[in-house]
Formats: sequence, C-alpha cells, structure tokens
Amino acid sequence: MRDVAAALADQGHLLELNADWARNMVTALARIEGRPVAFVANQPRRFGGVIDSAAAEKAALFINSCDRFGIPLVVLVDTPGFMPGSGQERAGVIRHGASLLRAFAGARVPKVTVVLRKAYGGAVITMNSRDLGADMVFAWPSAEVGIMAARQAVGIVHRRRLADANGDAGELLGELEEAYAAEHLNADAAAAAGFVDEVIEPETTRDRLAWALRSLEGR
Repeated sequence: MRDVAAALADQGHLLELNADWARNMVTALARIEGRPVAFVANQPRRFGGVIDSAAAEKAALFINSCDRFGIPLVVLVDTPGFMPGSGQERAGVIRHGASLLRAFAGARVPKVTVVLRKAYGGAVITMNSRDLGADMVFAWPSAEVGIMAARQAVGIVHRRRLADANGDAGELLGELEEAYAAEHLNADAAAAAGFVDEVIEPETTRDRLAWALRSLEGR
C-alpha cells in the first residue's frame, strides 16, 4: 500500500507517521499537485489488511488531527473487515471502531476514497463510505465491495444445495461463487447501487484524485 500511496504523491514522497504502531494501517502525509493531503490506508501485507483495535485507534487519532489542521483525506481501502475474536473484544475493537467511524463522519475536510481490491463487512461503511459523508468514492475495476466475500456468502445462502451436491460440491461452489461475485461484489454493481461514484483504471488514479481535490478546494 505504501507503493500505491507513493505513486499517487508528488515525486513519490511520503511522510509516514507512527509506522511501527498498528502496521495494518498506514497513515502518512504527502502532496498531490502541491496540495497537502493525508493518506489513510489499509495494509494488506499485515493481517490481510484487517482492522483491529490498534489500527482503528491509530487511524481515528490521525484523522482527527488532520481535520483540526484542515488537511484533506485520501483513503485507500483494501480490507476484509474488522478483526473478530474475544481478544479483540477485550482490546476494545468495538469502541475503537466506533471512534474511527465518528472520526470520518465528523471530519469537515474534503474526503476522497479509493477502493483498490476488497471492502467487506463493517469496513465497507467505516472506511469513509458515501454513507459517512465521503465527497467522492472511486473504485478500481477489480474491486469487490460487499457484506462478505463470495465464498462465505455462497456457503450461507446455498448451504443446503452444497450439502446435497456430495462429490460435486467443489465444482458447484466455484460456479456459485463466480456468479455471486459477478452479480453482487464487482465495482460496477457497487457503482450501480450508489456506493461508488466512478470506476477508474489504476493508472488514472492520481489524475482523478487531483481533479477531486481541485473540485473540493475551499470547502
């Protein structure tokens, strides 16, 4: 994710903050066309990009600071959702997750989101969604946006059908998974449902972000 953020920043320069804390969340300052911006990004190379209590706390504190200083937010999304488990419950994942949600919802600066690969579960809303007041949401063509991944969703929806398939269950699962993803999870479906404003090619991301930030300048 740092490589993506660097490709979007002027001269590839990033100033990352708290790099050694909650490494599944990247928080960094940079410039796009000379304008200061703040990157908030899931890091899929750490725990698959899942949001745990520490990552939520780190991002919420950073967002609140950027809002106080009037720095626009650029959110790069690639996460399967929040970390489950009793350990995370004891660590306050619900409380810190709510703080992250409030931070995005309450930020008054321009807020632009790009969904790179996956956005599942509560992360669909929490990572600066349209429902939280994002000014613009972009998605790459390969992005998947939904309540859960296709395999898990099919396992629930078609549980009895898969159980009756016996030896053909693997082949049937693949077919159902592909059909579910095509109908419910792809970027075009998310755009049609209003969760995404525009599906963009990866190589145009910097230009579209620059346009969005220019359009929102003076907010």
